[in-house]
Amino acid sequence: MKTAIVTGAARGIGLATTRLLQSQGWQVALVDVDAAELQTLDIPGCKTFACDVSDPHQVARMVAEVVGWSGRIDALVNNAGVADFRPLAQTDLGTWRRIMAVNLDRVFLTSQAVIPHLRESCGSIVNIASISGLRASTLRVAYGTSKAAVIHLTRQQAVELGEWGIRANCVAPGPVGTKLALAVHTPAIRAAYHDALPLNRYGRESEIAEAIAFLCSDRASYVTGQVLAADGGFEAAGVGLPALRQDPS
Repeated sequence: MKTAIVTGAARGIGLATTRLLQSQGWQVALVDVDAAELQTLDIPGCKTFACDVSDPHQVARMVAEVVGWSGRIDALVNNAGVADFRPLAQTDLGTWRRIMAVNLDRVFLTSQAVIPHLRESCGSIVNIASISGLRASTLRVAYGTSKAAVIHLTRQQAVELGEWGIRANCVAPGPVGTKLALAVHTPAIRAAYHDALPLNRYGRESEIAEAIAFLCSDRASYVTGQVLAADGGFEAAGVGLPALRQDPS
């Protein structure tokens, strides 16, 4: 049975991806730093692993434990990350380094650790970036830059690992109706997003999971080095869309 590692799997997009992959016949290693939240999850064919994926020693131990449990690794979903929104002038070096460590270093460490196992399975890496890595936005200097770096790291992975049959792709979600987003996005922010989105709504965690599962699967066997923006058309819309969408009649 194919095995996937999903980081940041205790909630949100990571948990939705775990549930979808499990329904498609995968066994999934749910990895998260929140051990207490992991203990509340009981998904058949899946196993939880408490791990801080910013610690290379913990990552090495986690990968060994996953292989001991499953015997193989066919996909890695690098979903763990953190958001931070503040002006450029108010972003201190400590904040900058923390965001880079969480959003970029973790992807590097986990990807590097699973390479030998993905070589054996001709497996795949799916990194979760953000639409903020594709287009600049207010208050996202550290967050957006870290996600842009994840996108480029994905392309590096695709180029360097392709000779071993390993694919690497990236999903860049737009606004998604996670509990965190709905808690921090004010009604004014939500209205502004709706105006800017051609589909005129936030995405669902399950919709992002569908994109991730596709890139993990054999259906994407000739797809590598790509960025799939699951964003309701946000990146494509450009400037002025809300006004242009008004009915002139």
